[in-house]
Amino acid sequence: MTVQRSLFRRTTTVVAASAAALVLAACGSGEDGGATHGGHDSTPTGSAKPSASADAGSTVRKGGNNAADTAFALGMIPHHRQALEMARLAPTRAGSAEVKKLAEEIERAQGPEIETLSGWLVAWGEQVPAEGSGHGGHDMAGMMTAEEMDGLTKSSGAAFDKAFLELMVKHHEGAVAMARTEQAGGAHGPAKELAGAVVAAQSAEIARMKSLLGTG
Repeated sequence: MTVQRSLFRRTTTVVAASAAALVLAACGSGEDGGATHGGHDSTPTGSAKPSASADAGSTVRKGGNNAADTAFALGMIPHHRQALEMARLAPTRAGSAEVKKLAEEIERAQGPEIETLSGWLVAWGEQVPAEGSGHGGHDMAGMMTAEEMDGLTKSSGAAFDKAFLELMVKHHEGAVAMARTEQAGGAHGPAKELAGAVVAAQSAEIARMKSLLGTG
């Protein structure tokens, strides 16, 4: 009886040891090489994983542009058009030669920029904004309202000069903000270059207009 009990205990011990070894081996294979269980991936909790929708707005398209470039062109065209509308009032209404000169420079610079921006939109398969589409006044930074434009149109002399300079400072500040957004998020090299030119030129004009107003 003693021999049988001893043999039974020895056999039980061997079986238990074998089972433990199998469990350890299974656990080790689950950690080695990133093996997974039940189809779940083994990426540690908290690890960053790429998302198909991440950064979708900055995806570069076939034309070398992204959503920021398109938004820049779509917004800047009506913005520039309104600046031209304001500038074209100056020759017959402004009292100051400085204001007339500034208006002429604005028209000379922004007219060709509208053509460039329109050309990009066509190349990208986008619709060029229709004439007069920017008169809502509230959808883009610095845009004049219909009331402000009407007031400017009806003024002349020193009153026109003051209103023109004040409104154009605000208008330019809006354009600079839009251009800086393009610089930060755009992908199209020429568009980012144009944005840089807008920031430089219009920032200088803002300083000049504030000086004429006596606020700079």
